[in-house]
Amino acid sequence: MPDQVAVIGNSTVQHGPANNRVYLMHLSVGDMPGMPGRLLELAGRQGYTKVIARVPAQALDGFFREGYHVEAALPGLYRGREDGFFVARFLDEQRATDPAAAVDRRLLLDGPSERCGSLPDGFSIGEAGPGDAAAIAHLYAETFATYPFPIGDPDYLGKAMAGDVRFFVVRRNGTIVAASSAEMDRAGENVEMTDFAVRRDCRGLRLSAALLRTMEGAMSERGMKTAYTICRAGWYPVNRLFAGAGYRYGGTLIRNTQICGRCESMHVWHRPLCGFPK
Repeated sequence: MPDQVAVIGNSTVQHGPANNRVYLMHLSVGDMPGMPGRLLELAGRQGYTKVIARVPAQALDGFFREGYHVEAALPGLYRGREDGFFVARFLDEQRATDPAAAVDRRLLLDGPSERCGSLPDGFSIGEAGPGDAAAIAHLYAETFATYPFPIGDPDYLGKAMAGDVRFFVVRRNGTIVAASSAEMDRAGENVEMTDFAVRRDCRGLRLSAALLRTMEGAMSERGMKTAYTICRAGWYPVNRLFAGAGYRYGGTLIRNTQICGRCESMHVWHRPLCGFPK
């Protein structure tokens, strides 16, 4: 079962045994200075081994006082002006290290690659609608054995589409063969680029690169100023996708996410969308 999303004060958290953690997804600054301790109390009651929080710079001192440390930094995350940070505290030191999580030096040394051109004949790309939820969910269920959110459930995707998540798809002769999503934080004017999946027989065609570029343009038009992603540290192709698109490495979230059957470390990448070419 996926972890549950709950509200503490006026802030939004995800927690549960699947990821064995508490994740503060959206902090209401009015919940400071007590929020760092409340997250630890929840983790202690449930026996979780990690607390991770995405917070603005102004909240850092309050988390530092409770023993949290920075795992990743996102310059200009909030409205393009205030930096954001992922801060963490481990309740089990065995979870706090991952020798396999080092970022591949090729991703840091190589510059951005040439952006994708046109799609192959018979392929088209665009924003998905509620009527596509079942087909997208089927693609995700085929791609991911486990995932932090129930993206294999059409009802979940439909509710996400009704909120601030926009899904984008590539179709081959009308059939959805690739998908991704852009999860907007309208107040913070930032967006998480996530949920990339490509049907096995269509891989190698740079469909993810086409999806990312399409999402960047759409999110820039919607006023998002910073884009970021949290992607599997051990999966080189998706890290190369973002590095090649001009994203900068922001840090690594150690043993953070239950995906494809195990708890994996995740790299964070970011880039400004201001002035993104239309």
